[in-house]
Amino acid sequence: MQNRAGIAATARARFDPTSVKSSSFYHLMTASVVPRPIAWVSSRSADGILNLAPYSFFTVASTRPPILQFTSMGHKDSWRNITETGEFVVNIGTETLIDEMNATSAAFESAVDEFDAVGLTPQDSMAVSVPGVAEAPIAFECVKHLILEVGNCSLILGRVVNATVREEVLADDGLPDFEKLGAPSRLGRTEWGLTPPTVLRERP
Repeated sequence: MQNRAGIAATARARFDPTSVKSSSFYHLMTASVVPRPIAWVSSRSADGILNLAPYSFFTVASTRPPILQFTSMGHKDSWRNITETGEFVVNIGTETLIDEMNATSAAFESAVDEFDAVGLTPQDSMAVSVPGVAEAPIAFECVKHLILEVGNCSLILGRVVNATVREEVLADDGLPDFEKLGAPSRLGRTEWGLTPPTVLRERP
């Protein structure tokens, strides 16, 4: 086993963001910050056109109030729809939906309904006017809380006003079971992550 001194002496490749292409540094970050959960965001334009797109820069921003956040690189349809209507749904997909999730990442024209284009079923939400994905087992219904412009990206924060979870993915404690849910993740390049083994550790 190497000691700490030996580990510290191991050669490292340097990536200076000021001297490499921004696209190259983007790929370095997305291949390093892994696995990344995916917000499968459904929204509706002011003209009533449904939009659906996956975002892997996604996490929880606050628990009181409950706020989810995802990052859009540039001003895409999701950004425009949420800016204009103030509502969206964060759907949590499954491994069996990877092809559909990937397909909705295509640069469809704004007039295209991605639900229809990919063959997915809109499901009416309970607290917002935007539908969720019927095939996805979890849906967080959100209203716009804040949109921050950060560099070339927009950080979109939504306050969760309702959540629905299909009962078959719930564990005995009433929470989603990691293995039953089988939510995929994004890795680097064109790689997607599947449900990995888990270990248990009590917090100290």
